[in-house]
Amino acid sequence: MGGFCGVISKDDCVLDLFYGTDYHSHLGTHRGGMAILNESGFQRSIHNIQNSPFRSKFEHDIPKFSGKVGIGVISDTDPQPLVMCSKLGAFAIVTVGYIDNIDELKKELFERNSMQLQFSTTSGMVGPTEVVSALIATQSSIVEGLKYVQQKVKGSCSILIIDETGRLYAMRDRWGRTPVILGKKDGSMIALMESCALANLGYEYVRDIGPGEVVELTVEVDITLVEPGKRMAICSFLWVYYGYPASSYEGRNIEMTRYRCGSALAKRTPTDADAACGIPDSGISHALGYAHEAGIKYARPFVKYTPTWARSFMPSDQRQREHVARMKLITIPGLIKNRKLVFCDDSIVRGTQLGKQAIKLYSEGCLETHMRIASPPLLYPCKFLNFSRSKSEYDLVTRRYIRGHEGENADVSKYIDADGEPYAHMVEFIREKLNLTSLAFQRIDDLVKAIGLPAENLCTYCWTGKDVSIDGEGYKCPCASCPHANAN
Repeated sequence: MGGFCGVISKDDCVLDLFYGTDYHSHLGTHRGGMAILNESGFQRSIHNIQNSPFRSKFEHDIPKFSGKVGIGVISDTDPQPLVMCSKLGAFAIVTVGYIDNIDELKKELFERNSMQLQFSTTSGMVGPTEVVSALIATQSSIVEGLKYVQQKVKGSCSILIIDETGRLYAMRDRWGRTPVILGKKDGSMIALMESCALANLGYEYVRDIGPGEVVELTVEVDITLVEPGKRMAICSFLWVYYGYPASSYEGRNIEMTRYRCGSALAKRTPTDADAACGIPDSGISHALGYAHEAGIKYARPFVKYTPTWARSFMPSDQRQREHVARMKLITIPGLIKNRKLVFCDDSIVRGTQLGKQAIKLYSEGCLETHMRIASPPLLYPCKFLNFSRSKSEYDLVTRRYIRGHEGENADVSKYIDADGEPYAHMVEFIREKLNLTSLAFQRIDDLVKAIGLPAENLCTYCWTGKDVSIDGEGYKCPCASCPHANAN
């Protein structure tokens, strides 16, 4: 997915930018970059971070950088930041999101002869950030360009820009699918995606930028240039998996939400078990909530080896993903043998990793393996954030079941209802395929309640196939009118 950070300061901003960007490293593993403006122009550095973390790659660049305004990014798409030359002058830009109609936009821009920016990449391919830059440059100003991007992009696109005069602009994507958060300390302001970075950098939380809002940051205040939209569809999966536990979006903390998810699973689908366990890392928080609600012990029979192994789904090659998944989790046999264990995990995508983990558990003497998944079954590939590396909808184990059971043109929507017979048969198929003693998924209404935002403000497309940007409305939860005021 990716994450970004922008800082403007009355003094040098480099260290705040460096560490602020580093706090987004869990959001991507492909490339990292920073661009800083000073009296000599833009300084920029981009590194591949697939085999080495952002911090270690950029430590040698920091002494060479200086400036009072800068932007940084962890990118899973193209090399960023870009420094562009256009009729609007030079500007540095980073983007986070997913452009579903990128080929259509490229064609339109080439036909209009608008793709004549001085591109700063050398890959020979036009990436999403270049396309966004070209769209901006077709307009009369950067602000008008940002508004134009919101109109044209299908998917999502949040942006940070520094113009050649040192103005720092931040824009949250039209539907607010990803967060953009503002912080302030004496003589500096910061815009970023993970609020957990604020405290350790000495910033106080100011506010979340609204959906589609464009702001200009100065060293003292934020100025709204484009008012936020009235509808939001922030990604629910941020709370389930992507978000860092110490962060909060729209006032809802990640760790506390995951506790509530685990608690809901224990209430809804109790089971006789000796201990509750989490599949590292995100499953741990869910398992703690489950254990507390169920009144059973929490145990850690899987330990994740973190010093060198990246997240297992990130490599583009499926065999490499499976290899990394196998290598990074190490079992503790004494916590497994002759025990009945209930495990919590964030989701099931393909099911390959989970099935192999179950085999490993039985080989270590586990008597029963019960799995509780903190999100509903994934039925629709994400069109908005590209959080999965899936190339086809049939990478999803749910869709493979539906195709095998009903054929290519089956009505997927009937598998959404957790009380329906098609749903029950699908879950049973997955349970048998993964060789689990029992399997249960989170219900959508329980997840919405755990997050604590109104259902109409959350994107649940990957579970329901409904979204405000597609059909005008999202999932309608039975408690949608409840503000969940006690959920913070």
